Amino acid sequence: MVAQPSRRDLTYFLRVWVVAARPVTLTAAIVPVLVGTALAARQGPLDWFLFILAFFGSVFIQVGTNLADEYTDHRKIGGGAKYLAPHKVIAQSLLSEGAVLRGAILSFSLSTVMGLCIVAQVGWPILVVGLLSTMAGYLHSSGPFPLGHHLLGELTVFIFMGPLIVMAAYFVQTQEVTWVVFWASVPIALWVTAILHANNLRDREDDKAEGKHTFATLFSLVTGRWIYAVLLYLGYGVFVLEALVDMLPRYVLITLVTLPWAFKLVRMVGRANTRTEYNALLVGTARLHMRAGLFFAFGIIIGIIVETGLWR
Repeated sequence: MVAQPSRRDLTYFLRVWVVAARPVTLTAAIVPVLVGTALAARQGPLDWFLFILAFFGSVFIQVGTNLADEYTDHRKIGGGAKYLAPHKVIAQSLLSEGAVLRGAILSFSLSTVMGLCIVAQVGWPILVVGLLSTMAGYLHSSGPFPLGHHLLGELTVFIFMGPLIVMAAYFVQTQEVTWVVFWASVPIALWVTAILHANNLRDREDDKAEGKHTFATLFSLVTGRWIYAVLLYLGYGVFVLEALVDMLPRYVLITLVTLPWAFKLVRMVGRANTRTEYNALLVGTARLHMRAGLFFAFGIIIGIIVETGLWR
């Protein structure tokens, strides 16, 4: 008889895959869907089944992107030359190359199935978005011309983790898009780009040696730190302006409660010199993105409740 895996073995197996999925980065997939859906709720009742499909479809695209990056990065550097981040499951012999590749394929496949279910309900535009998102996720670090290696990583993340997902989530519920939704997505796009830029600041020396081109390697370290600060603060400035001109309900200003964390991170990037410090900056930026995004969506929901009188 074949021995059955113990509960401890199963728990360990799941924990390894959670590490490989890089949960700290999943805010990039979660927040845009929440914001887009919250904006759609201003137009009427939500289809919760479609929301669940959009939510997990976005998450699986991000997981697939992370696993594809892990697989490609390991094969390129032989697993030994670059910073051994905690999520490097292949280099740490926690998972094989083949397992990670199969995980990436499975993740992209699941997101595709969910996308097709949405397409059956709302039409072909979501099919285009899903295909483009899957391609961008794969091509960010893989393929003959990895986007993230040629000064296109930041732009790709800005577009696909900002306007595209926010507007897609809105379209899933309303079957339309508006300029208001586009502009509402810009702060989310700026903050998620800051996550990537923090990552690239951490890997700046390795990337320069490898010939990888990012904003962090293109400019001096001082300029890279200023770019990081601009990405954070400009995000706040955009949504404050949108609230003041009544493009968004003024309740989104509740997002300003997260501003002290932004101040702390900007001070941190100004002092960071070691990989550990930059890694803490990366994690902190992802957490700020999640917190600010949740408050942003919450502010929109509060506006709906007040405007419709549901609180009475």
